[in-house]
Amino acid sequence: MAKGKKVSILHLFTAAKNVSPFDVNMAYDAGFDKLMPYTNVTATEVTGLTQDAIFSRGMSGVRREAIFIGGRDIDLAMEMLEASKKAMFPPFSCSVFADPSGAFTTAAAMIAKVEAQLKISFGEDLSGKLVSIFGCTGPVGSCVGIIAAKYGAKVQMVAHSTVVAVEPKVATWNAKYQVNMQVVDGTTEDKKQAILSDAEIVIASAAAGIQVISRAQLSQAKKLKIVADVNAVAPLGVEGVEASDDGVLVESTGTYGIGAFAIGQLKYMTQHQLLKQMLPSDEPFENPKYLEFIAAFKLAREILKSRS
Repeated sequence: MAKGKKVSILHLFTAAKNVSPFDVNMAYDAGFDKLMPYTNVTATEVTGLTQDAIFSRGMSGVRREAIFIGGRDIDLAMEMLEASKKAMFPPFSCSVFADPSGAFTTAAAMIAKVEAQLKISFGEDLSGKLVSIFGCTGPVGSCVGIIAAKYGAKVQMVAHSTVVAVEPKVATWNAKYQVNMQVVDGTTEDKKQAILSDAEIVIASAAAGIQVISRAQLSQAKKLKIVADVNAVAPLGVEGVEASDDGVLVESTGTYGIGAFAIGQLKYMTQHQLLKQMLPSDEPFENPKYLEFIAAFKLAREILKSRS
């Protein structure tokens, strides 16, 4: 670093007890000089923390800092991002990136891989496709649903325990993100099979080590084109789809499988590049960036296009 130049600082806000070591490693590898964690942060504290950060380093310093928002709750992360954005004004402003539990970049990578495989294998895109999401209330599944719906897919959020528990969450997301996702009953094996019979794309984003779809169920899903599983812990989420699969035709089916390692590689590249985008450039009047799941999806798409 040049003599006299101020260090780059990434302020990490999280509502959790600890910041994620994954995010810390990613931020250092992206090139930030210093990281400062803030834990147990509430939404109401974000304005004060943001303004303390931007007003303390002067014009040259504020350009060399950024804010990262972690946690586990996608709605809270978006609320905190918006609060941080509203707390700033030119020229006292810096970039903000929300990626709670890596869910935004993981979901972005997952649906970008699905979209790319649709084009490769079928010459199609997400528009009008019936997407069924198993593990829909977690941060990754919910975010995948929102992205897919925003890009024209018909999204089914599969309730595995009770429909009543899922409906209010999906109603909130529909209203907040201006989408129209539907809740479907997958509480029995017969109901799950009925969902699979109509699905064109299946997303498995349940908790690690839980199998949600068997090989027998997969073989009966005659309309299914692509299944993506984010689980890398045995037993995997979809029997017959290996973690290393990257557009592999599942045995005895017409379905292409995408596993956790293929998704994870793109997730890593997406998060790395978004973090690098927040580092200072040579542009004298560069506008701050406000990065969330849509920004992550657009970048994941660009990465895949550049590698094809």
